[in-house]
Amino acid sequence: MTAPSYTSFPLVFALWGAGLGAAAQYGKMSVVFDLLPQVYPDQGQALGFVVSLVGFVGILLGVVAGLVVARVRYRRALLWALWGGAVVSAFQATLPSLEWMLASRVIEGASHLMIVVAAPTLIAQLSADRHRGFTLTLWGTFFGVAFAILVWAGRPLAVAYGLPVLFAAHAAYMAVFAIHLSSRLQALPREAAQPAFSFAQIIRDHLTIYRSPRLSAPAAGWLFYTFSFVSILTVLPPYLPEGSRAMIMGAMLLTSMAVSMTLGVILLRHLPAVRVVQLGFGFSALSVLWLWAAPSALPACLALAAAMGLIQGASFAAVPQLNTTPAAQAQANGAMAQMGNIGNTLGTPVMAAGLAAIGYNALPLFAGIAFMGGLAAHLILGIFRRR
Repeated sequence: MTAPSYTSFPLVFALWGAGLGAAAQYGKMSVVFDLLPQVYPDQGQALGFVVSLVGFVGILLGVVAGLVVARVRYRRALLWALWGGAVVSAFQATLPSLEWMLASRVIEGASHLMIVVAAPTLIAQLSADRHRGFTLTLWGTFFGVAFAILVWAGRPLAVAYGLPVLFAAHAAYMAVFAIHLSSRLQALPREAAQPAFSFAQIIRDHLTIYRSPRLSAPAAGWLFYTFSFVSILTVLPPYLPEGSRAMIMGAMLLTSMAVSMTLGVILLRHLPAVRVVQLGFGFSALSVLWLWAAPSALPACLALAAAMGLIQGASFAAVPQLNTTPAAQAQANGAMAQMGNIGNTLGTPVMAAGLAAIGYNALPLFAGIAFMGGLAAHLILGIFRRR
């Protein structure tokens, strides 16, 4: 498709706002997890599934979401997902039995997947070439921004007024964006007919994506990034000074997003997105060496966050650079969702097991291996693309 000559920034920001709602589908249960036993007493470990089911759906159906979104069309898939998310959150506000709550989280996981596949695909097609670095880097901040909002505003809302108010507010948010985008968003021009949806086609889609050094490259790097990012933020705080722990973790999140939106965007104007991702992995590996030598040093923590910020936005910008059609971009975004959920799911347990076995040294060791793995994956796939 031919890129537009201008970028509709209000529409891009609206799609990013829809992404915040999708991230909240994942995160709203995380920030109030300690409040769930008050609603579902004596459920024990089963409550963990209230948080993790959305991620499991992403692991199983990430690539499937790319196939579905490309077939039903991007605007329609996004609107269906937003309305579906609004209905599910409204249902959750009734605080149903745990079995129905878990079932609703499966549906919410499907809604989440369709948004995170359709929205960046639409953003890429609505952005002029000169603006894609900025717009897709903006998209890359949706998870961090949403979690910050949930921590600063969502949790206090639930603590003060109860969980139903938080879920109802999320339902209203999703509905507002569904209404706004239904009137503003136009369908992309139709491409060639997409393959019929079948189990055989799902298998072929997985093989096509993960055999392709263009379709799979963003996802390959994203696996190693999410493995490291989530696990570091989870296991690092106990090793920081207790009095400045919250300040350092907040500064790391803000630094990562700030570098992504400033230095990352500047670099994307002059370098291919994959090259920026490689720089991010390389500097992240060097930063964990610093963190190894100085476990609680604020400059080392901020250097690591800054380096990871380069990976964040450039990974999404790599999707349209490597894949020109919306259908291919939907496949690549689906693979990113799948690999991202695998990284999120595996990172913290693996890191925690390492810490239990060898102590603090496991953090820089495992994170360093992951960063070098991400760099190696991009270098190897780059060789295959040149061939």
